[in-house]
Amino acid sequence: MRELVVLGTASQVPTRTRNHNGYLLRWDGEGLLFDPGEGTQRQMIHAGVAAAQVTRICLTHVHGDHCYGLPGVLSRMALDGVQHPVHLHYPASGEPMVRALVAVASPGVDLRLVPHGAAGHIAEDLEVRPLRHRIDAFGYRLTEPAGRTLLPERLAAAGIAGPEVGRLQREGRLRGVRLEDVSVPRAGQRFAFVMDTAPCAGAEELAETADLLVTECTFADDDAALAEQYLHLTAGQAGAIAGRAGARSLVLTHFSSRYTEVAELEGQARRRAGGAVVRAAEDLDRFGFPRRRAPEIGVREPGTDRPART
Repeated sequence: MRELVVLGTASQVPTRTRNHNGYLLRWDGEGLLFDPGEGTQRQMIHAGVAAAQVTRICLTHVHGDHCYGLPGVLSRMALDGVQHPVHLHYPASGEPMVRALVAVASPGVDLRLVPHGAAGHIAEDLEVRPLRHRIDAFGYRLTEPAGRTLLPERLAAAGIAGPEVGRLQREGRLRGVRLEDVSVPRAGQRFAFVMDTAPCAGAEELAETADLLVTECTFADDDAALAEQYLHLTAGQAGAIAGRAGARSLVLTHFSSRYTEVAELEGQARRRAGGAVVRAAEDLDRFGFPRRRAPEIGVREPGTDRPART
């Protein structure tokens, strides 16, 4: 299963209808918890999300609305007897804050601290890019490795069926038939998470061709001066990032408490988002990934000069 569960959508202070940040990404067998703000443990209960599902915790930065829920989540995991290791990723400059938060949590979790201080891969398929905020901040991108989509009509023509299909996938060749003869290239899915930042190269790189892009949307376009002062995105800027990147789906969050309704922010983002489907998130919303792009028959195979067979 691949699904984003939104646990909170408020920036700086919670409101009657918005909790502080918190986002759980279910990605196959992993559960990545992004920016657990205050109250995240309770929101997980409302969302029906068990603490045992969390395998990684990713902090973009150590402002309180993005990390003060960490002790509660870790304490719940300890109470529930979670046995698997939990990797905690965070900017290295935030080490004192992270250690203080971990110190007040209940012990018992096999917690692995994994600080980072520069752009690059920090775990298998997981990478970071620096953002432009008032303290060190990094966005995250998770990328599924590229693969191949099997074409049933080619398999049938080659006389391959049943268990032989799996064998061909494992071995790459069966009875003179190559895997590439009965399949076409398939791009891996991408998830990008961009929180507190002004427009910057890092945000653009993270968003590139994302299937599901989550961005902060703290201010309306009319409050662009405030956004620049505090180094946040306006709705239009968030939409423009998605549009330039060719993102397929954009989820807006991290709204200032000055806005009781965010429909106008959603509209401002949509006008600049190109072909992306735009949604302003509400607490406890769930977002699935768009359907995979249809295989492109006849395109050139990566790393070769030959066209894929039709």
